Amino acid sequence: MVSSYEFFIGLRYTRARQRTGFISFISVISVVGMALGMMVLITVLSVMNGFQREIRTRILGVASHVQISAGEKTLPGWQEIARQAARHEQVVAAAPFIHAQALLTNGSAVRGALIRGILPEHEDRVADFARHMRSGRLDALRADEFGIVLGVHLARALGVMTGEKVVLVAPQGQVTPAGILPRLRQFTVVGIFNVDHFEFDSGLALVRLEDAQKLFRYGDEVSGVRLKLKDLFRSGAVARDLARAIPQPLFISDWTMQHANLLRAIQIEKRMMFLIIFLIIAVAAFNIVSSLVMAVKDKQADIAILRTLGASPGSITRIFMIQGTMIGMLGTALGVASGVLLALNVDSVVLFVETVFGFKFFAKDVYLISDLPSELQWPDVVITAVASFALSLVATVYPSLRAARVQPAAALRYE
Repeated sequence: MVSSYEFFIGLRYTRARQRTGFISFISVISVVGMALGMMVLITVLSVMNGFQREIRTRILGVASHVQISAGEKTLPGWQEIARQAARHEQVVAAAPFIHAQALLTNGSAVRGALIRGILPEHEDRVADFARHMRSGRLDALRADEFGIVLGVHLARALGVMTGEKVVLVAPQGQVTPAGILPRLRQFTVVGIFNVDHFEFDSGLALVRLEDAQKLFRYGDEVSGVRLKLKDLFRSGAVARDLARAIPQPLFISDWTMQHANLLRAIQIEKRMMFLIIFLIIAVAAFNIVSSLVMAVKDKQADIAILRTLGASPGSITRIFMIQGTMIGMLGTALGVASGVLLALNVDSVVLFVETVFGFKFFAKDVYLISDLPSELQWPDVVITAVASFALSLVATVYPSLRAARVQPAAALRYE
């Protein structure tokens, strides 16, 4: 237990001016170092959380929570499979799709694209294309009219606007007396979407399901069925339930499997950034060791007097631990306050820096998103604060024990 006089003396030593100003300077550096380290760590963790949220949200805005397919084969009778899947309590909606690779051309501009055949009335329930249309409408895709909806970067690369024509070159060729010729079809651009995800905005094109079936010779079959769930974080369990409930030999995958490498990379980066930046806090915490060791040297006469007045070695230890703890608490409090403030306003800070220096931090073609997102999660703040404060407590142990070993006679010999 800490007695009142130990607490009083420890606080007094924290506030008192040292004989040499260098000791106080080291203490200030310790506080500032811990505060800066915590501020950077909380901000970086918030930015990583924001990246994870934004990428997950934008991927799932156009991808599926759960996908049912027949692998490399086509899937017949998708209506029955969709009905069986809809019986699961977590399934909100189902939509058929066709996936195929093709070339899109307009004059001399040629771009490869992933062609997705959809039914707009079904697709609108499992994806957010309708909310992200920059021009045109998703329901303008009508059977036998051969309309196409392009990502904004794909449309820009082809140099087309809504209402203009593009030529789709299907890889499945036609056998003729002159050899195998690629099949060509002219499509009219009926819409352009922008989901703020470079991979989809630059490489995805939507066509009507019936038009895709004719073009790629699918007949009445599809590539698979996409499902939307009430809780996307239960997608793995839902996929396993559907695998048992649907008797056909199908491939059922969820979004965590389809984008596992990307999500795993973000988690690993977050952990590594935590460890690397936490070393900054560790360096600042060990500055507490230096300041307390010098404080013990500076206060040897005071320690000797306290010992002659009856203070035990344990009391001396607790006095200097209180002093170090106050330094750690001050650094932790300043770090949490500044870190939370910066994490909540990091977008404004980045915008200011970009405006002043005239450059862009994040290019869409590299980072998938162009803005710096931030999501402050209080468990990260608590973990950071507790770990930093615990580290500052550990840093006080050695100097405090050294103070307890000071001998009164030796300390007062030259006073």
